[in-house]
Amino acid sequence: MSEQNPAVEALGVAVAARVPVLLWGAPGTGKTSAIRAMAEAMGLPCETVIASIREPSDFAGLPVIADKTVHFAPPRWAQRLAGAGTGILFLDELSTAPPAVQAALLRVVLERTVGDLELPSDVTVVAAANPPEQAADGWDLSGPLANRLCHLSWETTPKSIAEGLASGWNAPDVPLLPDGWESGEPLGRGLVATFLHARPALALAPPSDATAAGRGWPSPRTWEMAARLMTAANAAGAGDQARSALIRGAVGEGAGVEFLAWLTEMDLPDPEAVLADPASFRLPERGDRAYAALASIAAAVAALPTPDRWVAGWRVLGSCAETAPDVAATAAMALAKCRPPELTEMPPEIKMFLPLIRDAGLV
Repeated sequence: MSEQNPAVEALGVAVAARVPVLLWGAPGTGKTSAIRAMAEAMGLPCETVIASIREPSDFAGLPVIADKTVHFAPPRWAQRLAGAGTGILFLDELSTAPPAVQAALLRVVLERTVGDLELPSDVTVVAAANPPEQAADGWDLSGPLANRLCHLSWETTPKSIAEGLASGWNAPDVPLLPDGWESGEPLGRGLVATFLHARPALALAPPSDATAAGRGWPSPRTWEMAARLMTAANAAGAGDQARSALIRGAVGEGAGVEFLAWLTEMDLPDPEAVLADPASFRLPERGDRAYAALASIAAAVAALPTPDRWVAGWRVLGSCAETAPDVAATAAMALAKCRPPELTEMPPEIKMFLPLIRDAGLV
């Protein structure tokens, strides 16, 4: 099924990375069943909350006076998740939630906070929705709520339906991400930052119409989300279609397609290979490629700042200091911030950037 529906694989990666995710699809296509089956296969408690039949106080907390102080008491489903320490909060029929309920959901989705209760970090928020025109009394999602979610299109094919009816429906697989996978996030953020230097108009581009604002669109929050999802997809060995769906689901179709095309066009050197042999590095002639290459190398060092890797990073920057000082300067600032505390002797290449680093208060 995952070969025919990349959203299944993308959903598993988003859950493993603890990124709030929303499945969009027509009624009766198995969204709810897939999410419940996934939770059961993982042995996780799953609390299903249908937003359309809830009040704002079900998410913001019910005001209770105790000891002359107003507390916001969380509902039982939130208490059960907090007691379990992990699980899935499944917000079903999200597009039927009225605006007041959507507003109350903002802290729940982003901060996992319900009333005065903060849910454990291992609780994942997963939602499902029908397009407003197909939902019962549907609403467009508000821009602030939509911007807190990765939006995936849930599609089915006649073949997958026939196979499911004949042999049963498979639960989406949630990959086991390796320990320390999050150390790759600085590299992902570095690539995003380099892209936004080239395309600054895409750093923040809220849609002007309500329908588009209810899906993924580019903002600092969603670009950070895209970097995390890209890192998780790479760590999980996810396919290109799933990785593409996650990035486009975070920042929207237009920005996501541009970023993916830019990544392909860059054809950047492997930062780990460069750090293993700094003398082999050749700075690309194109300015954006040069910036991206150095940013990725600095981000790789920041992800694992051992003394040897830190010195190797400065050797690379030293080879570029005369030909592209402006490009190397940004990477130099990133390296200076992640100096290993056990390193006592500075590499000679750092002297080329010493005034810049001193002015920034990093030495």
